[in-house]
Amino acid sequence: MKQVIVHPERCVGCMQCMLACAAAHSKTGALISAISESPRPKPRIHVGAGLYDEGFPNRCRHCNPAPCQMACLPGAIYRQTTTNTVLINPDVCINCASCAMACPYGVIRYHADPLGPAGKTIAVKCDNCIARQHKGLIPACVEVCKVGALTFEEMDAAMKKKTDQVARSMSAEAIAADHAPGFSLLNTIKRAQKEINLSR
Repeated sequence: MKQVIVHPERCVGCMQCMLACAAAHSKTGALISAISESPRPKPRIHVGAGLYDEGFPNRCRHCNPAPCQMACLPGAIYRQTTTNTVLINPDVCINCASCAMACPYGVIRYHADPLGPAGKTIAVKCDNCIARQHKGLIPACVEVCKVGALTFEEMDAAMKKKTDQVARSMSAEAIAADHAPGFSLLNTIKRAQKEINLSR
């Protein structure tokens, strides 16, 4: 089954995935109306900055077994087997933060959610855009990512592509990785800027 695959080496830190995610998890599902909703929708994917200020899209990996699910005292966290997605039942969540302490990726947040019970602070994390998938759409973060840092594909196929890419890079006559044009230059510039700032 398909999953969202993160390719951090391609991320340019534009944060469009965060915006699309927040809009997709709003009451209306549209950016233009989501900005005036209360509570304001928040993203379930978070872009952090690496050593050279390169972007890193951090999202739930839907681990199996899931540490958050094992740590959830009231049993609010469960796995939907048809999509292999770890979900949170907002009606059962007691906001104890046990799941956040257990999550090795730090992707669980706590706040009132437009799709949750009114006025209740709950644990919120990526749900693989289940509602969008039921409509035949791909996750919002993947749809909006124009550089391919987020893809929606079978894990085996993604791993094979990566293996082939690494194998090609190890060849005697290796050529540059097949990224979109500009990635190498962009990352080189970011590293140079960081090194200049560190030397001051």
